Amino acid sequence: MLDVQDLRKSFDGFQAVGGVSFTVPRGSISAIIGPNGAGKTTLFNLITGHLRPDAGRVIFKEREITGIAPHDLCRLGMGRSFQRTNIFPRLTVYQNIQAAFLSHRGRGWNLFTPVEALYRQETETLLDAVGLLDKAGEVSGFLSHGNQKQLELGLALALEPEILLLDEPTAGMSATETRDSIRFIERITEERGLTLLFTEHDMAVVFSIAHRITVLHQGRVIADGAPADVRRDPEVRRVYLGDRR
Repeated sequence: MLDVQDLRKSFDGFQAVGGVSFTVPRGSISAIIGPNGAGKTTLFNLITGHLRPDAGRVIFKEREITGIAPHDLCRLGMGRSFQRTNIFPRLTVYQNIQAAFLSHRGRGWNLFTPVEALYRQETETLLDAVGLLDKAGEVSGFLSHGNQKQLELGLALALEPEILLLDEPTAGMSATETRDSIRFIERITEERGLTLLFTEHDMAVVFSIAHRITVLHQGRVIADGAPADVRRDPEVRRVYLGDRR
């Protein structure tokens, strides 16, 4: 589904991403982990077109997409969430999801059809899927952090992606919210046949659902493989998991 080849990005002489390569198989749940400053978010921004790499390529569904604008990548089937929740805080929960459907399906400029009549069923179905149907009329900016993360996921799903990139989807959540959220993400991924790539600090989350893990340290890949192999890797244990033996 996704093939990242030797991506590199520097800022004022500091190499944030230094030759990163990995693949994401179709239908898999893959994780990118690493200490703070390892380059995870920069890598996501390079893949999703928010930054242009200094070198390297990104291949999505056998097509090179390096440097393509984020809105064009959405149309190709790539969805994205951010560390800081990215929703429309002044709109209701319902209006957020409906707006995503309107934009994705090219109806955002229709001035003649009452907006209330558009994508009502699709919006309610998706809200039910992400567990927010009972909050459809609430203003999004007043939702709990966990509910805002659910809504952001709903916005991404409304764009009908084939691959979903989630940047720390459980950041700021309580232990209970984290457990519920990650099981929900796992279920949605399976039900919709999505490919998932996510970054995460919570190692319990990572090792509980990831099929494959790529570990970054100082902008470079130090391990890539099945969770059991990554857990045993001595370099990973030294720089990330805290084993100083």
